[in-house]
Amino acid sequence: MTFSEENYLKTIFHLTILSDSEISTNAIAEKMETKASSVTDMLKKLAEKDLVNYVKYQGVSLTDKGTLSAKMIVRKHRLWEVFLVDKLDFSWDEVHDIAEQLEHIKSEKLINKLDDFLGNPTEDPHGDPIPNAKGQIIKTEKQLLSELTVDQTGICVGVKDSSADFLKYLDKQGIALGSKIEIISKESFDLSLKIKVDSKEMTISNKIAANLFMKVGY
Repeated sequence: MTFSEENYLKTIFHLTILSDSEISTNAIAEKMETKASSVTDMLKKLAEKDLVNYVKYQGVSLTDKGTLSAKMIVRKHRLWEVFLVDKLDFSWDEVHDIAEQLEHIKSEKLINKLDDFLGNPTEDPHGDPIPNAKGQIIKTEKQLLSELTVDQTGICVGVKDSSADFLKYLDKQGIALGSKIEIISKESFDLSLKIKVDSKEMTISNKIAANLFMKVGY
């Protein structure tokens, strides 16, 4: 596959996670910031390779072959993110763009050795699950911080928004994966939250809370 074909597969895979229905060409075009006509041309190529099911005006879905291929791309991306953070001391807001380049490396042997070298991690630095060599994904039960109620406490296990700006904001606030967060109060007007992060109290917006995944019960 070309880099472009791999990027399309990965995009369709991510969109599929967010939707139970088939993915529209417009949704793909918006996500990839390209023209719908370009998406249509690419979907035809991917369909010829048995990577997607595509019917004009009816959307697209990944075939079993396409799903596995997409998972392997995601696997490489997230393993490289772990490597960059854990072994090269990159910050979690720096690694996405670099991993976008490294994910296209073809050597399966290299990626499997990288996985073993890192201790076979199941999550990347943003809390997203890493598919194993067979494409299997271990999912953890989690809720958005915005969905929790007053006096509930949990551990931050992931972010919904992995943009550099959001991650830098979290760094400034001292919020990271593994942070213990307790909800002290919630404003009925704008749903902003007063929280305690470890031992530090602060107020965050509903938008921030709606982008933090929590494991509850701590």
